[in-house]
Amino acid sequence: MNIVRKDTDQNNVVLTLQIENSDYAEKVEKTLREYRKKAKVPGFRPGMVPVGLIKKMYGKAVAAEEINKFLSDELYKYIRENDVKILGEPLPREEDQQFIDFSTEESYQFSFDLGLAPLFEVELSKKDKVNSYNIDVSNEMIENQLKSFTGRFGKYIQEEIVEAKDMVKGELIELADGEINENGIKVTDATLTPEYMKDELQKALFVGAKIGDAIQFNPVQAFENETEIASLLKIKKEDVKSASTDFRFVIEGITRYHASEINQELFDKVYGEGVVNSEAEFRANIEANIKEALIQDANYKLGVDVREMLLKKYEELTFPDAFLKRWLLMSNKELTQESLDADYSKMIADLKWQLIKDKIAKMHEITVETPEIMEYSKNIAKAQFAQYGMLSLDDEILANYTKDMLKKEDTVKSIYEKILENKVIGIVKSKVKLDVKEVSVEEFNKIFEN
Repeated sequence: MNIVRKDTDQNNVVLTLQIENSDYAEKVEKTLREYRKKAKVPGFRPGMVPVGLIKKMYGKAVAAEEINKFLSDELYKYIRENDVKILGEPLPREEDQQFIDFSTEESYQFSFDLGLAPLFEVELSKKDKVNSYNIDVSNEMIENQLKSFTGRFGKYIQEEIVEAKDMVKGELIELADGEINENGIKVTDATLTPEYMKDELQKALFVGAKIGDAIQFNPVQAFENETEIASLLKIKKEDVKSASTDFRFVIEGITRYHASEINQELFDKVYGEGVVNSEAEFRANIEANIKEALIQDANYKLGVDVREMLLKKYEELTFPDAFLKRWLLMSNKELTQESLDADYSKMIADLKWQLIKDKIAKMHEITVETPEIMEYSKNIAKAQFAQYGMLSLDDEILANYTKDMLKKEDTVKSIYEKILENKVIGIVKSKVKLDVKEVSVEEFNKIFEN
């Protein structure tokens, strides 16, 4: 066995492996002996098939299998022992592809193209600058969140007089010349909301009305949207045009949604029983929650800016482009040359960022432990529930939800990479100069959009 390395440039290597009969012959003979024990050939008892016949039947395939296995083992052994920093996987050289007769030849030569990662070291200092943002929590943001909570935890109450946003329930009867059309449409338990009416005159007929009032109105004029009208009248959409007469609506119920009062009941629903005991504490918690969310937004922006700074700092790094494109097309059958050409620059940026992160992580001996993955997963779960106003959750529910998340291998890998990246960004943050800027959320959003 002999391996010859040829560096064609700083990013490309050709490895040529010369395999002799002595490298694989013993394994081939051993495999054929096993075949002989199990082979069922007409005219011969099991285990008594002539060796020559076994070689004739299976020798070529067994030789090919053993040679390929030996080739693969030696190839990756060389890469590992010589610490060759490859990108992708070794590829057989296209110009060296030829027919190989595994039944007659004694030695074989195979050549592989290897794409090398660029050699570089990451150096950080206060000469490197990144913007960092402190986002102010405004009173308006606190009031909006407070309004969101009182709205979310409100309740429906029956009323006597209609307001625009109320849900009005009653009997709906089709009229003809102002009188009840006995053969017309009749809907019991019909519901409508005046606010959704497009015609202001029709809306005005309902606002201020009371339970028991009979209102004559025209649904087609009131709502205009055929889907809404069909739903109200319990008819098909295509029948709406033929139902353009007036209707009588007899009000039987008025339901209004009332926002929650700012009291202990609301505090307990939002944060858990007894956690918050006054409006001042409630507002302080709201402010802290908003601040925490804004810090996450600012950290995300910092991560984006760190990535851009480092990509620019190491923009001169070179890659084995032809090799990588060939490997990507071979390893992903759904990838087309057109889409590869369109996305290749982004792929290289992602690859460069991965290499930079790996360098920093190795330099600072960054690791990610299982408890960190669990904690990060729990925070993801909390954030997801918080979107629906569920800020106080039973620990068992949260633990079970987190456990289900981590059953997926891709999820675990993604969380691992995110934790690692956050640690890398933390290292960068401690090494470079941070240009801290105090901004409002509106200013931050504009900056982030640019």
